[in-house]
Amino acid sequence: MDCEAASEPGPPACACVASWWDMVLRNLRFFPHACSGLVRKIAAEFQSFRSKSLKEHIFPPLMNMMIYFNFYKTPLLVDLKRPESKIAHTVNFFLRPEPGVLLGIWHTVPSCRGEDAKGKCHCWYEAALHDGNPIIVYLHGSAQHRSASLLGVSANVVIDACGRALVTQVLSDGGFHVLSVDYRGFGDSTGTPTEEGLTTDAICVYEWTKARSGRTPVCLWGHSLGTGVATNAARALEAKGCPVDAIVLEAPFTNMWVASINYPLLKIFKKLPRCVRMLMDALKEDKIVFPSDENVKFLSSPLLILHGEDDRTVPLEYGKQLYEIAHNAYRNKDRVKMVVFPPGFHHNLLCESPLLLRSVRDFLSQQWA
Repeated sequence: MDCEAASEPGPPACACVASWWDMVLRNLRFFPHACSGLVRKIAAEFQSFRSKSLKEHIFPPLMNMMIYFNFYKTPLLVDLKRPESKIAHTVNFFLRPEPGVLLGIWHTVPSCRGEDAKGKCHCWYEAALHDGNPIIVYLHGSAQHRSASLLGVSANVVIDACGRALVTQVLSDGGFHVLSVDYRGFGDSTGTPTEEGLTTDAICVYEWTKARSGRTPVCLWGHSLGTGVATNAARALEAKGCPVDAIVLEAPFTNMWVASINYPLLKIFKKLPRCVRMLMDALKEDKIVFPSDENVKFLSSPLLILHGEDDRTVPLEYGKQLYEIAHNAYRNKDRVKMVVFPPGFHHNLLCESPLLLRSVRDFLSQQWA
């Protein structure tokens, strides 16, 4: 029966040709419409291109790249889904702050719970957030990702490539839970970085953590670029009626318009006023401000500022200016404190100083007593 079925004649060849010819005719009838649509689209794109000057096409994307530097994804050949290869008692997980965006996060428990954490899954780590040990949501600077280490990085490297894994280890040894966040577009996180997007990411991680921490306090910690993200998020949460439990700003700037002029890669433009104006216009076009100097005026959360005396990437004067603005704005002056680190720790190495952990623990224990 199979042989008979297989030997049955198929449709006539002329029928196949006719069917194919009908398809060709349908496509040909649609072709003029498709062409006219393509021409309209090309014309619209061309008109959009002509409506802006060449500098408007070049400088905004250039400034976006220079500020976030998220294309520099080092260290290479690191499996971010397996954090135990970089730091002990750590688990990787993802959060979705909005459709189309997935954030990669490492949760490191305090070293005192390292033995308990062995072999445990993400559910155990999540439950551990309400064990009473304080929690830090760590918001890093520009470039690289959450596994960045100090190996091969100079103290005042152009990018904010501090030893993020080392900071995490120091804080973990000090008794803190640490959630190291890669913003959208950084590391293995999806999406494209924008100021609004990074702020949304920080708020999402903070609220997710706070919902699982019980009475355990949660602190937002920002380094360099991350200080602008932290104050943006803290101000938004304050407006919601949910002030952040505490904020630590490491090597902060007043706002990105001021900080970018001192950025090592852009210092050359300080002598070219027209270029400076173009850079400022590009920042406005990209809506990159990170106005920490304005944000701190609306905060009530305990605020600790840490800055190195010999920081040449974000000079100490910016940290002092931000402290003065916050100190004048806060009703309770005891809630604002600044610690200046002696020479040798620059922009990226404050975590190597024993003063860092001592200052943070003393300040938070006093505020949370």
